[in-house]
Parts: sequence; C-alpha cells; structure tokens
Amino acid sequence: MEANDDPQITARVLSEALPYMRRYAGHTVVVKYGGHAMGDEKVASDFARDVVLMKQVGMNPIVVHGGGPQIAQMLERLKIKSDFVDGLRVTDAATVEIVEMVLSGTINKMIVAAINRAGGRAVGLSGKDANFLVARKVTRTKKDPDSNIERVLDLGFVGEPHRIDPDFLNGFAKSDIIPVVAPIGVGEAGETFNINADTVAGAVAAAMKASRLLLLTDVKGVLDKQKNLLPELTAKRVRELIADGTIAGGMIPKVETCLLAVDGGVDGAIILDGRVRHAILLEVFTDKGVGTLIRG
Repeated sequence: MEANDDPQITARVLSEALPYMRRYAGHTVVVKYGGHAMGDEKVASDFARDVVLMKQVGMNPIVVHGGGPQIAQMLERLKIKSDFVDGLRVTDAATVEIVEMVLSGTINKMIVAAINRAGGRAVGLSGKDANFLVARKVTRTKKDPDSNIERVLDLGFVGEPHRIDPDFLNGFAKSDIIPVVAPIGVGEAGETFNINADTVAGAVAAAMKASRLLLLTDVKGVLDKQKNLLPELTAKRVRELIADGTIAGGMIPKVETCLLAVDGGVDGAIILDGRVRHAILLEVFTDKGVGTLIRG
C-alpha cells in the first residue's frame, strides 16, 4: 500500500469486490492481451499482478496475447516485406518463421516471466503444444471492379481456429498454473499457422464455455456516434450499430469476435481499454466495469 492510500477506500473496494470473487470462483475468464498495454512497463506489471490475483481468488484465467507491432519491428530489422489483406498479415514461409519466433518466443516468455515475478506460476503455450489448437488455412476473395470477377487471394500461412481441445486447457484449471497462449496454430499436416489473437481468444473462450472474454484494446470500448462509451449491448443491437455505421473500421472484427464467443456459449464478452491500470479487475470485480459488455 502506498503512503497516501486511504484504508477506508481500500476496505470499501475489497467489500465491493467480494461478491464478484464468489461469483467467478471456479469460472474461466479468457483475457486477450496486446496493443499499447503490452509495451507500457508499468501497465504490463499491473496486468501480471491482476492475473495472479484472479487465480489466487479461485478463478481460472487464460491469457491469449498478440504481438503485431513487435512482429513488424522484427520483419523491418530483417528486411522482410509483408502486406495486409483485410487486416490480416500475408504470411509466407519466411514470415511465418519470424512470426512464430516473436510470438511463441520473445513475447510469450516475457509475459510468462512477468506473471511469475508477480507470484504466479505461468506456462507459455502455442497451438502446437499437444496439438490443442488445430487450424485451417484462411482465404479471401477480391472482386475486380471492372470485370466483376472474384479471385481468390492466397494469404500464405494465415489460419483460423478449426478445432480446440478444451480438455487440455481444463487440466490447468485444476492446478495453480496460468496458461499463456501465443496465437500460433498447427495444421492437419503439421504446418504452422499465424492466427489473429482476438480470433484465438474468442475461440478459446467458446471452447472453454468461459464466463467472460475480455478483449484489451487501445480504446475505451464501443462508442456511439458522439464518442460516448456504450456500457452494454445485446448481440442484436451490435448488428444494428454495424449496419448503421456506428461500429466501423477496426472495431468491427473485435465485436464480431465477441458475437462468435457469445454465440458459442460465453456468458459475456467485454471490450475495454487495456491502457487503464487494473482494467481487468475494474471490469470483473466492480459494479460498473470500464468497457462495453456484449451479451447474447
């Protein structure tokens, strides 16, 4: 406790949090971690402590992380050029080696080490471990504006979750180990696939029938046209806001991930600002929360 902390405030916060600790005890919460929060040392340290606390009060946190900026930096250093299609990095054989090195190596172990320093017991994983995340190749089509003919675009080793083994991850729920998952999948023939981290988090949450999916982003949550936070939305309302243009750009794939998770059995998916200190605790253990909750 810092010198200027008020004990009364601390007691009130703990009192407010207690019912939520009871509610989520024994439940799985999948946290997608990435963006600027990952690059801020103080926020990263707070994140690790918060995940450890979740485990210590009886919850089953599963961390899924991204690493787009770090991948881009490494590719630039190695003079490897990569393009994007619909927000997905075109991943050839040379690129997928770097992607796996950065995600499963540098970033994954950095997060594992931070959680361990905070008093937890974390283990780094990718979909290749026990083949728990089997992926299939993603393709996209593009229509020629002149001929109106659609052609298939080859994104290389870009995948999407095809099959997730919940029993493998359930083994960690019965222990004191916190799994930290890099978004790398394995193909039926043993290929390595780069998968969008939000997509992996949503698929893991659905497979585990998680109580909550938390997507940490660089914005407050879903905003209305006046840029005010929308604290709670139904799946039906989300689709209406996409149709009228309120939800647009990079927020669309995030809310679509939430919709798929909710459709898959997750009680609720939350988009929240990972740059806010203790964002996940504020969301899970307080009355108001800090992001946008999406329900079925």
